[in-house]
Amino acid sequence: MTEAIHYANILAAELKLTVANVSATIALIDEGNTIPFIARYRKEATGSMDDQTMRELGERLSYLRKLDEQKETVAKTITEQGAMTDALAASLQNVKTMAELEDLYRPYKPKRKTRASMAKARGLSPLAARIMEQNTGDDPAVLAADYCTEEVADVEAALSGARDILAEEMSDSAALRATLRSYYHTAAMLKSKEAKKDTDSVYAGYYDYTEAVNKIASHRVLAVDRGEREGFLKVSVEVDPIRATAFLQSRFVKNNSLCGAQVLLAAEDAFTRLIHPSMEREIRTELSDKACEGAIRLFSKNLEQLLLQPPIKGKVALGLDPGYRMGCKTAVVDATGKVLDTAVVFPTPEFKRVDEAKRIVKALIQKHKVEIIAIGNGTASKETEIFAAEVISELGLPVSYMVVSEAGASVYSASKLAAEEFPEYDVNLRSAISIARRLQDPLAELVKIDPKAVGVGQYQHDMPAAQLSGALDGVVEYCVNTVGVDLNTASAPLLSRVAGVSSATAKNIVKQREDMGAFKSRKELLKVPKLGPKAFEQCAGFLRVPGAKNPLDATAVHPESYAAAEKLLKLCGFALADIGTPAVALLQQEAKKIGMTKLAQEVGIGVPTLEDMIAEILRPGRDMRDSLPKPLLRTDVMDMKDLKPGMQMIGTVRNVIDFGAFIDIGVHQDGLVHVSQISNKFIRHPSEMLKVGDIVTVWIISVDPVKKRIALTMKQPPTQK
Repeated sequence: MTEAIHYANILAAELKLTVANVSATIALIDEGNTIPFIARYRKEATGSMDDQTMRELGERLSYLRKLDEQKETVAKTITEQGAMTDALAASLQNVKTMAELEDLYRPYKPKRKTRASMAKARGLSPLAARIMEQNTGDDPAVLAADYCTEEVADVEAALSGARDILAEEMSDSAALRATLRSYYHTAAMLKSKEAKKDTDSVYAGYYDYTEAVNKIASHRVLAVDRGEREGFLKVSVEVDPIRATAFLQSRFVKNNSLCGAQVLLAAEDAFTRLIHPSMEREIRTELSDKACEGAIRLFSKNLEQLLLQPPIKGKVALGLDPGYRMGCKTAVVDATGKVLDTAVVFPTPEFKRVDEAKRIVKALIQKHKVEIIAIGNGTASKETEIFAAEVISELGLPVSYMVVSEAGASVYSASKLAAEEFPEYDVNLRSAISIARRLQDPLAELVKIDPKAVGVGQYQHDMPAAQLSGALDGVVEYCVNTVGVDLNTASAPLLSRVAGVSSATAKNIVKQREDMGAFKSRKELLKVPKLGPKAFEQCAGFLRVPGAKNPLDATAVHPESYAAAEKLLKLCGFALADIGTPAVALLQQEAKKIGMTKLAQEVGIGVPTLEDMIAEILRPGRDMRDSLPKPLLRTDVMDMKDLKPGMQMIGTVRNVIDFGAFIDIGVHQDGLVHVSQISNKFIRHPSEMLKVGDIVTVWIISVDPVKKRIALTMKQPPTQK
């Protein structure tokens, strides 16, 4: 069996896929193809496997390959020690996880100086072996007397050293560790105690906390981990030591002889000093890793939903970046995101310049025919929102506003990227521009910001940096390539997220566009420096050229399939010129008359590619985000003091976390819907019912102005029915 088939068999079983599809996917990945390209343009080979499954497959494939590399290293080390046996070689071959491999390797792994190694150096190994035999006629004290030397002071020292050797050997037993690992997984408790006196600490709820490790929720694991790091908590993993030691006793203690008593002492020491600390570290690591994986999955899901929020197209936008001392930075951008005007105003009452601010903002709205206002949700956001609502009311024009997350805006505005994009504006005004553009096209603007900084995660600063970045970058890549990119308007940061396009190549695309004018076809991409045939293959289908001579250049149909697309059109009675006209609306109907399987064979492509091709021709240049519910825009504002229990509100889901979701109900402070208040039916996780950007109806449960907390429910109160 070849290595590829070996991995394909394992992954197919784990992911419940066919071996043929998995094998083809592995080959495509190994050939250097990008995940978006494989998922979109190699559906026949992969069985229409989606991006997420493909990424999971890729990660698991890397793990299996690394495991096999480690197996070879371990086998080589053991062989060099002259300790390899047929049984051990077979055990190594059957290892399925890194933990199992570590258990097998433990007895042969070079150790730093230990109590056992020092005892062995003093010649006590034969004594340990004799005691381990547990012959009923042996007296350990008599046996030990023969090992007293200058280095071994007396009988007790000899016995102590022998027990140290036995304890380490017990601890190194792979079979014992497997048994105890199973026991810890089912019986261990995670406990946390107060380590620093602070009754107001956010960790106060964990000052006397105990929960089974097999039941603890991920967000509680992350909270305990952080509390420990910050010095507020002392955390431990505990099991019944008598029950745990019994596992060692049953495995190693043969009888009640004097030697058996020594082995029992060694077993108790092995558990307390060696095994439990090791198992505790392992369990803590597993809990943290699992919690991080869950948090990263949730973060990824939230990020995807945020990036795919429907854009507000064709409207001039006014961006307001709130502030006190430095004022409110203001920027007007046209429907394409081009900056038209900027200003700094002071809309907060304490500066006594509200009237002046209103005159300036009203003038900007009237001059540039502003239709939407985007307000950052940072410092002074509430006052700025009130100001905007008053301006809208006084103008009497069809203008509405939305409070948008400004997470990451300050990081972006101070970045080298922002300086290159807006060299003529200072850092503060760049933030206002970014806020306005976020409302117009969230995806195009947010790709410029580190995904970790967009504000839809939980405990993101506690995540393994590389793992989090890899997952979030994959989400951004998926979103950009799913939506597609206009080759003639996209920024370099947006282009760099297209499959096969590096950061340097993206800059070269923009430079060629600036030097030579707009791209007239996809083929012209091949003239871009550092964009060779392989990169063209990967990226071309995701880059659109609206208005190109060949209408297929404005669709997601890949250039490699242009001949097939023309043949499809001809067989169904159409021509390229019909794309984008009402006539082509009958394409689906004509294709079904011929039969999709037969048509695919005649065209020379698979049915999945044929279906995608027809969908693209019917709606050239379609933006899948346009079919989603539009963002909730407002014209007035409420305050927390206006809220009363039982009040019905309409809000937007801003963040989904393990224990609930935060909802923007238009009062500056987001409200929390606990998972228990999301649905009348049982749900395990809020993401089963909610996603970022959803428009939902909620009812007020309680309001705490002091702590700035709003409790919400999505369960309609009886009085409201």
